[in-house]
Amino acid sequence: MRNFNAIITGVGGYIPEAILTNDDITKLVDTSDEWITTRTGIKERHILKGEHVGASFMGIKAVEELLRKTNTKPEDVDVVICSTTTPDYIFPSTASIIAEQCGIKNAFAYDLTAACSGFIYGLVNGAMYIESGRYKKVIMVSTEKMSSITNYEDRTTCPLFGDGAAAVMLEPSTEPLGLIDSVLRTDGSGFPYLQIKAGGSVNAATHQTIANREHFVYQEGQQVFKAAVSKLVEASEEMRTRNHLSPEDITWVVPHQANMRIIDSVTRYMNIPMERVLVNVQKYGNTSSASIPICLWEFENKLKKGDVLIMSAFGAGFTWGSVYLKWAY
Repeated sequence: MRNFNAIITGVGGYIPEAILTNDDITKLVDTSDEWITTRTGIKERHILKGEHVGASFMGIKAVEELLRKTNTKPEDVDVVICSTTTPDYIFPSTASIIAEQCGIKNAFAYDLTAACSGFIYGLVNGAMYIESGRYKKVIMVSTEKMSSITNYEDRTTCPLFGDGAAAVMLEPSTEPLGLIDSVLRTDGSGFPYLQIKAGGSVNAATHQTIANREHFVYQEGQQVFKAAVSKLVEASEEMRTRNHLSPEDITWVVPHQANMRIIDSVTRYMNIPMERVLVNVQKYGNTSSASIPICLWEFENKLKKGDVLIMSAFGAGFTWGSVYLKWAY
């Protein structure tokens, strides 16, 4: 039996100012606002502008706000976990850059890569540190500069992605709150359908890979859509069944903000009305692993102590999962 539960005690976030609307997208590729909205639900997305600014810039802003809101001294933080698909560099880790710039000197910090599922994977990682009793303050930050890996000549993918970051503080509690249960899964056979083809050690960058635009997101939409719906339903149902949760027991569903059609399909299978689903995909697009914590940040004033949250995500790998959490404040 666990002596401590890992609870979220605060949320910080950052969204860049520049907005790329659907009308702006129509000037880049052959598409329309109606086409994008009908298929994705997205109306606009925020883009990080400026030279030499990457994922760490947004992650630092999110963590700085988190430290202020939770009245946490940087030196009291034990662990910093950063989920990102768009790290500043191959190495060092983006987490180490965020920790340094936020004055966090007594922690260990590392990056976690699970594509769009990164936040819930990282949340479970962080909770384990807290539950061990050894660590008292764990920051889980998700930051994604998806515009850096988006091909703005590809009409099928360029309307989807936006930039942003958010972070949560995990701390111990003896109350029956916080992270109660999780289902995390991976199926590597999904590799061909959602990937970046070049830039890693198998297919290093060359003039040819750059000319072929192989350093951007590649996606086979229909395959990904079908897998996302079926796997998210499967994970959510497993979570509900083993915790004896009826639809009425769930206060909020917090889905990964990839596509409104996926959100609609999954919540309909779960028999959860849309008024109990947190959605902001129309404003931010798909911010990959940052989308769930950005939802928590934006809708923080709606959340009440004891609320039951089901958070679910699906990403490249394929990776997916669902987390059952009771809100702590």
